Amino acid sequence: MTAAVALTVAGSDPSGGAGIQADLKTFSALGAYGTAVLTALTAQNTRGVTGVHPVPAAFVREQIATLLDDVTVHATKTGMLGTADVAREVAAALAGRAAGPVVCDPVMVATSGDRLVDDDAIAAVRTDLLPVTDLVTPNVPEAAALLDVAPATTVDELPGQARALLELGPGAVLLKGGHLGGTESVDVLATAGGVVVTRRPRVDTAATHGTGCTLSSAIAALVARGVGGPGDWEPAVERARDHLQRMLAAGESLGIGSGHGPVHHFAGIWDS
Repeated sequence: MTAAVALTVAGSDPSGGAGIQADLKTFSALGAYGTAVLTALTAQNTRGVTGVHPVPAAFVREQIATLLDDVTVHATKTGMLGTADVAREVAAALAGRAAGPVVCDPVMVATSGDRLVDDDAIAAVRTDLLPVTDLVTPNVPEAAALLDVAPATTVDELPGQARALLELGPGAVLLKGGHLGGTESVDVLATAGGVVVTRRPRVDTAATHGTGCTLSSAIAALVARGVGGPGDWEPAVERARDHLQRMLAAGESLGIGSGHGPVHHFAGIWDS
């Protein structure tokens, strides 16, 4: 038996709560062997992002090609891509599905509110990456940016925006409603077969750094292990949300940083 292998194509977070670092921790916590292709360096902590240094697009493509020439990848998650050129190169590299189903977390704004990509990069994700994506996982502001509309302000608006995102080409959409507030965190999973609403009690915590990265990488890890995937995303989405719920609840116990601390990627593992 060989290991389930998941790939993250994303940027780096020196504070360890988001990006490549969060993805690799999540893969490990869920039993997948993690591989990684770096798209950008950031100067970042729990309070914000002070700088972004993109990796040249051709070298991102070379990283992917060299990895896939040797390692069998069962699922891929994309995160922060940084530039339009990088987004296009990643889309081209993943178009043949040689790296398994693609889960796209369209990282555009950090938890701190810092914008991470420009309009050209958003357009490249919309036109090049989404059509080769099997599941896209935007939050409310990211969905609005991809659709070029005003952000949703109520849960009732989420299904319509999720269906509109489907028309851009991804196989499925998980529109995350965490930004809307309230006592519940409500996400909407839209596929060609319809819309499913998934709810969890909202966790009252400041340890929310990297939640989007962690959820999408959890889905990719589960898919790599054979849980759900194209045609039936609900099992992977529900299990990933349960995992994130535990990590959110334990995040403040880490005591990392003075801003939005990270979730606890090894909650229930370190404890035992």
